[in-house]
Amino acid sequence: MKIIIQKFGGTSVMNDERRNLAIDKIKAAIDKHLNPVVVVSAIGRAGDPYATDTLIQLAKSVGIEPNPRELDILMACGEIISATVMANTLKARGYEAAVFTGGQAGIITDENFLDAKILHVEPMRILKSLEEGIIPIIAGFQGITEKGDITTLGRGGSDVTASIMGEALNAELVEIYTDVDGVMTADPKIVPDAKVMDTIFYNEVFQMAEYGAKVLHPKAVEIAMRSNIPIVIRNTSSDYNGTLITNYHRTRSYIEEDTRIITSVANINNRTQVKIIPDKLDYESQEILFDSIAKAGVSIDMINIYPEQIFFIIEEKQSIVLEAVLKELNYEYELITDCTKVTIIGNRMRGIPGVMAKAVSALVKENIEILQTSDSHTTISCLIKSEHTNRAVNALHKYFELGK
Repeated sequence: MKIIIQKFGGTSVMNDERRNLAIDKIKAAIDKHLNPVVVVSAIGRAGDPYATDTLIQLAKSVGIEPNPRELDILMACGEIISATVMANTLKARGYEAAVFTGGQAGIITDENFLDAKILHVEPMRILKSLEEGIIPIIAGFQGITEKGDITTLGRGGSDVTASIMGEALNAELVEIYTDVDGVMTADPKIVPDAKVMDTIFYNEVFQMAEYGAKVLHPKAVEIAMRSNIPIVIRNTSSDYNGTLITNYHRTRSYIEEDTRIITSVANINNRTQVKIIPDKLDYESQEILFDSIAKAGVSIDMINIYPEQIFFIIEEKQSIVLEAVLKELNYEYELITDCTKVTIIGNRMRGIPGVMAKAVSALVKENIEILQTSDSHTTISCLIKSEHTNRAVNALHKYFELGK
């Protein structure tokens, strides 16, 4: 049995017209003798009646914060409603379909409400449904604990549902349907000539998601990578081929002929740079400093430690908490707010000299001050003031010829 997972995002199921377009994609899979397993997100986006953010606001409307367990129960309803409406739409088109919550689909998680980790999947009911010729419609974004409590998988969790079901069912392919034609070389709202990529490595799209691109949940990429199941990002409203995420071409040969060092530019805003000038910088004081920051729940990034000072960045919303820690420890510090981390990504930059110099050159030519840099084998990041974000992303995109 050849199984395909087809996940439809909130905009793809928001009304009858979009749902029928989604069903056209399901029919196309059936016509190719594939057995579709459908995963759906909640209907629409914030403000729409059954969107997740709308449900959260409803829970908070009484004036107190709901506890995580009860909030998970409520948030799971959005996807369940969406799955039921999709199943009925399929039945109206002449197909047999059955709805499954995440728990009924066999997704077993830990008890970390709001951001649960999947422990294992028991997909027997889904396989039975397929064997009976019934299309399973799975409510994304959720699972169930071994005690029977409903959990959710964190923002973007329906992508994770699609990938984990793909792994559990040994699917041929995972299709993620959304409102764009595929993965783009940069944010098209910033770069007018950003283009859709035909194929991209797992690692590259993982880095794009980590560095601010709204592409795919990083956990979904991790699952697909370890099980070597290809993912395709496609537009529900078009027949465009989309972007294949894999280590292979569509012909199943390894990707080697594309010689571009850089494949994309991503950016993440609302960063604050922190500069600390300690009285002394021994190992013990460093350990106390970073341990205190971690215990306060502040996540740090782009860490540079020099003999006389320490630099790192944080989310702007965590600044007040961090300042309290630094004042408690009697540190002299400086904060630079309204920063953006701009990152170039490319699997082939590994071991290639001069890429950092080229990135710096592209920004310097635009008179953009670089506040800090960091790099890995596949990424180079530059911290800049947010007012320069659009110019910086366009400069890097043009310099590395990503629009061609």
